Amino acid sequence: MSPRTHLTSADDVPEQGGWLFTVEEPDGSLREVFLVELDDGIAAWKNYCQHETDQELYREDIGAVMRDGGIVCPKHGSVFDAATGYCDNGKAAGSTLAEVDVTEELGQVYLTDEDVAFSHAGPADAGSEDDDDDDMPGSTSHMTF
Repeated sequence: MSPRTHLTSADDVPEQGGWLFTVEEPDGSLREVFLVELDDGIAAWKNYCQHETDQELYREDIGAVMRDGGIVCPKHGSVFDAATGYCDNGKAAGSTLAEVDVTEELGQVYLTDEDVAFSHAGPADAGSEDDDDDDMPGSTSHMTF
């Protein structure tokens, strides 16, 4: 789809937690992807556990939980190697995260995966029209509680 799209500065990818963005899959669906800092660069993984695909590894409130060079599934505790995506423990043992190709060049990170197209920074539902706070009714009042 897209040969090279600038994502962010490598400095903006925190050592713990990662950096989230959204891509468009070939079928038109949106999929979250997160960047993680490695000792020798940046890796990008689709935001779901291989054991249970509706379980996100990166959550807005905490980012991706990182421990000893691994990405921890917050539900099952399986740890995926941040550099290879491979898991050798827990319920996801024997599986590998879905990688998205990125390149780091001169301190900048680029999406280079030909199978997806950059949609936007942040979560898949960012900016959706029906994304109002907690499904509460809107108000034009200047008062807050």
